[in-house]
Amino acid sequence: MVLAMADHETPDTRRGGGHDHVPVLAAEVASVFAATDGGTYVDLTVGLGGHAALLLDAHPGLRLVGIDRDRDALAIAAERLARFGSRVSLHHARSDGLPAVLDAAGADDVTAVLADLGVSSPQVDRPERGFSYRSDRDGPLDMRMDQTRGRTAADLLAEVDEDALVRALRDLADEPHARRVARALVEAEPRTTSELAEAVRGALPAARRRRGDPAKRVFQAVRILVNDEIGTLDRTLDLALDALVPGGRLAVISFHSVEDRMVKTRFRAAADGGCTCPEGLPCVCGAEPTHRLLRRKPWVADDAERAANPRASSARLRAVEALAPGETP
Repeated sequence: MVLAMADHETPDTRRGGGHDHVPVLAAEVASVFAATDGGTYVDLTVGLGGHAALLLDAHPGLRLVGIDRDRDALAIAAERLARFGSRVSLHHARSDGLPAVLDAAGADDVTAVLADLGVSSPQVDRPERGFSYRSDRDGPLDMRMDQTRGRTAADLLAEVDEDALVRALRDLADEPHARRVARALVEAEPRTTSELAEAVRGALPAARRRRGDPAKRVFQAVRILVNDEIGTLDRTLDLALDALVPGGRLAVISFHSVEDRMVKTRFRAAADGGCTCPEGLPCVCGAEPTHRLLRRKPWVADDAERAANPRASSARLRAVEALAPGETP
């Protein structure tokens, strides 16, 4: 399915009822695509349409191909973006289905691609979606971004191998007591979000529970597994890089260190052509760069945005630009 949902909103509008929310790193995204005058802009995680509206307003020559796996989000995006008329084409699909979506949309002039990874506020705030570990949002343990297909989180935890869950908790949640938590979850076979949260809390020593709710990161890891977010991102990055016309730009906003490392590694490989020569020496291995890095370090939210929207604190934006054949970075 799609990498994840977009539009990490400011708290006062996060339920999606109002459409005046500000998407994360809005100014930085606008800057990355400031020179994009026309062609097709692909939003791989269109979400509630915040970034899409921002870029369509700024660039009247752009048309949007918006992709998302969440039908509820697409319905909100369709309402929000209706004023742009025929410039907008929305598709219920996974981001790693990009080539098929572009064929269906008749788009062969991709000048901009954006992916905003993570979950949206409406998903977390609606108990029936099963994303929240908070007790006041108890609901069925679902966590699927696309509720039309795939295993729920409850099904996954009832079937998962304990060793596989241990690895996931270590890699995706940085959980130091991964074995203890995994065993508790396999034994408990939780069916609701409260049951999952209590199983995690009960498996850990009191000292660990006093340093913030340990269920938070475990929920994150389970969500990533349910939606195959890492695998989907891995497949999508190459497809998005290849889709760009020369001069086109790809930007990715990530919220998890594993995702950010993947984006960083893939972008740097595109920028050096996979060069294997020692750093600091001229390249003699024949590597051919296909993209240029717009910046070596990621853009991050400033103090004002972090204060207004705590979810922006972990956001990292990286971007590259496609080179023409024979062009050097």
